[in-house]
Amino acid sequence: MKYLNYKIIFSFLGLAAVLNGLFMLLASPFSYYHNEVAFNGIVYAGLLTIFIGFLLWFFNRNASNNLGKKEGYVIVSFGWMLLALTGTLPYLFTQSIGTFPDAFFETMSGYSTTGASIVNNIEALPKGILFWRSATHWIGGMGIIVLTIAILPLLGIGGMQLFMAEAPGFSADKLHPRITETAKRLWYIYFGLTMAEFLLLKLAGMTWFDAINHAMATMSTGGFSTKNASLAHWNHAPMIQYIVIFFMFLAGTNFVLTYFMLKGKFSKAFKNEEYKYYLYGILSISFLLVILILYYQDPTLTTTIVDSKPFGEVENAIRHALFQVVAITTTTGFVSADFTMWNSLATILVFSLFLIGGSAGSTAGGVKIVRIIIIIKNSLLEIKKLLHPNAIIRVRYDDKAIHQHIVFNILSFFVLYMTIFILASIILTFFGLDFISAMSASASSLSNVGPALGSISPVNNYAHLSEHAKLFCSFLMLIGRLELFTVLILFTPYFWKKN
Repeated sequence: MKYLNYKIIFSFLGLAAVLNGLFMLLASPFSYYHNEVAFNGIVYAGLLTIFIGFLLWFFNRNASNNLGKKEGYVIVSFGWMLLALTGTLPYLFTQSIGTFPDAFFETMSGYSTTGASIVNNIEALPKGILFWRSATHWIGGMGIIVLTIAILPLLGIGGMQLFMAEAPGFSADKLHPRITETAKRLWYIYFGLTMAEFLLLKLAGMTWFDAINHAMATMSTGGFSTKNASLAHWNHAPMIQYIVIFFMFLAGTNFVLTYFMLKGKFSKAFKNEEYKYYLYGILSISFLLVILILYYQDPTLTTTIVDSKPFGEVENAIRHALFQVVAITTTTGFVSADFTMWNSLATILVFSLFLIGGSAGSTAGGVKIVRIIIIIKNSLLEIKKLLHPNAIIRVRYDDKAIHQHIVFNILSFFVLYMTIFILASIILTFFGLDFISAMSASASSLSNVGPALGSISPVNNYAHLSEHAKLFCSFLMLIGRLELFTVLILFTPYFWKKN
């Protein structure tokens, strides 16, 4: 009979909290430089978080190295809860956000890279808090649990269980036989691309502060901006928006493929079935928005949140359509235009992207494109089997037969995903949201997108939701970010039974 190894669980949670506190302290120089009163609050929050983490680690530092699947699920799920709870401290200590439900919502939205906000005047926030908002994105993008494994190999603990529970997507491809080396290489790519985007945005005209914040929010597919109008603030600077489009696309790509492309092995990407659907899907949907909807049907549609300049030229239409398609597909959620002001067909087309998401192994949320591909292929095979009931036909992906248990897992995931989406939509109506707002808030939170429809359109936010609705949406963000099973398995009685 085996019990959970609680000591190793608390030890890992402590290390994660210490790292979280160090990231908080990184935000303090921004407030110090601008002589903000928020400086003390950020420092106190960071030190308290480090102290909590140190205590958790110190009293469990002699834990055995027995880390199994159960411990992995508990560490990841409770680790994210601990990060979200301690992550509220900078907001509460600086009084930037007044209540715990609001601070928890903003924090969970950050770590889950959702980008939904309850802040009505973002530009009024202290610079240190703005950096902390973006930092929560960046931490959550690849996962602080993976970071812990990457920089603390001295623990001598096998980390595959943590990596499998944390890595986005249904498969965790490895770049190296050792999980610690894989995690390191993922973070090198993540950090390198973040710095590259930062430099390009600075050269394109952003201030250094705006550039670093938007680089962190882009590579994490988060969506928090330093401006009230999001990326629409730079509608006068097309180059900035094209840079963000490019890096959003990279962030929504499987990081393993990005690694090979950086090494010049582009053929690996273009032979990958998911990548081809991802690339050509974005281009075709953008083309449809531009040609069939935005440009020819109604050229007087407004293109921005902050002005009423119409779609009067092809480039303008291409840029805004491409920006919003990439932003929603990758679940980044940046906004260059209020897509709810486009006609109904365009709005429905954009909303359909909410649940799809980016590539497996990326920082994007949603169902993931590879799952959609396999579900469609399996459905077509079932139709074919009606004519050939005795035929043994396997679903093939990348010219390889997929094991049936993987297909069943994907089908189970999709059914559970859609069931939660429907039930969450109903529950949100009980919290006072109208049907469109409830449905889109459910999809947006579960898929970690951010902006939605109805009363939560790109020109609005989640501030008007009740406290219960905010906490419920926070839960949806968590289970969506951790791919449902990682969290929901903790609610099953057999998980806690001895085995």
